[in-house]
Amino acid sequence: MLSAEFALWLLPLACGTPEGGMALDSPSPDDTGGTDSDPDTGDDDTGEPGDPFPLLPATPLQTDDRWILDANGDRFKLASVNWYGFEELDYVPAGLEIAHVSEIAQSIAGLGFNSVRLPFSMEMVEQTGAVEPHVVAANPELEGRTPIEVMDAVIDALAEEGLVVILDNHSSEAVWYSATNGLWYTDEYPEAMWLSMWGELTERYMDHPAVVGFDLRNELRNGATWGGDPATDWKAAAGRAADEILSIDSTKLIVVEPINYASDFSGHYWDPLVLSVDGRLVLSPHDYSWFHTGLDSYDDLAGDLGSWWGFLIVQDMPFTAPVWVGEFGTCNWADDCIGGDTYDGTIEDRFNGVWFELFIQYLAAGDIDWAYWSVNGTMARGEGREYGAVDWFGVLDESWAEPSNERLLDALQGIQEPWAFP
Repeated sequence: MLSAEFALWLLPLACGTPEGGMALDSPSPDDTGGTDSDPDTGDDDTGEPGDPFPLLPATPLQTDDRWILDANGDRFKLASVNWYGFEELDYVPAGLEIAHVSEIAQSIAGLGFNSVRLPFSMEMVEQTGAVEPHVVAANPELEGRTPIEVMDAVIDALAEEGLVVILDNHSSEAVWYSATNGLWYTDEYPEAMWLSMWGELTERYMDHPAVVGFDLRNELRNGATWGGDPATDWKAAAGRAADEILSIDSTKLIVVEPINYASDFSGHYWDPLVLSVDGRLVLSPHDYSWFHTGLDSYDDLAGDLGSWWGFLIVQDMPFTAPVWVGEFGTCNWADDCIGGDTYDGTIEDRFNGVWFELFIQYLAAGDIDWAYWSVNGTMARGEGREYGAVDWFGVLDESWAEPSNERLLDALQGIQEPWAFP
């Protein structure tokens, strides 16, 4: 960890104050950062077909210093949601049994989000049999398709609504969460298979304009290190996976999470990860209320995050990189979960709400990219999960068409638009 003294010095630079101050050489928040040209939406004079996804931003995306940029060099702030289920036992995202994939994509885009993180398992990628019909009951055209073919259809539906996609290797086995497998490999799925999988997915999606990046592995833990023993050295493994991907397609963003359940990038401060291709690295911490012990003020939260990863957005430093918070979320069943101030929930709900309100302030102060966990109105099938039950954290309700909690949605919509620019 960084020293407390250093973290306190760094925080005004990294994430300003809860009022939104920030030491950036940037235009005002009113600058929209619009692109220079509009996509072609129809056939051109040569008779060639038009852009199949005219609502997408200018891709591929790229990075410069702490910024994610579109292909025109304008800032593209990732304001994302996670849509989970590809990583679990049915190998498809939840909700396809309830609503058509195009309707779910419309709901996501209609609420102002511009991107989706799709978790998946290695087990899902290797499946060659058709998915069970009941898990795509609202999408009869997907019956008979393999899981990866369902992923193709989901990505296309999201792209049609202008949503870009980051694929997240959430696990090796199909599982909600593994308490024992916290590295990037297992006995059944060794590193060679992991690298090969990333090569196969890169080839599959190299020409898809909506697939802008790959999140190499979710929440490294259980002994993962940043350097050191090769058996646990996540930094080195991430570099090998990045090389595999970039040797096939040098345009994809490489999203790397830190160790300790994706909470701690202090290793990158002392020993930065450098990729073989410039302008591709995105660093992706996670944060939840249970990562913290006692929060009485914004300064308490900023003290934690400033030493864990907030320093990454200080510009023009060896460790500087864009930060995309790949997961954060709170319960949706009580307003206490959102602000901790209504006393309509439990003590735990109120702690979640206090953390969430402070965390939203932190993201706003630094104008940091993010992906909320999750958009799901209902659960996928997994250990400890009830298939089709209302999701406790979801942005959407069980219909997959309406918000689950207007106060939650308001908080997220309040940080969708960027105010800081290169």
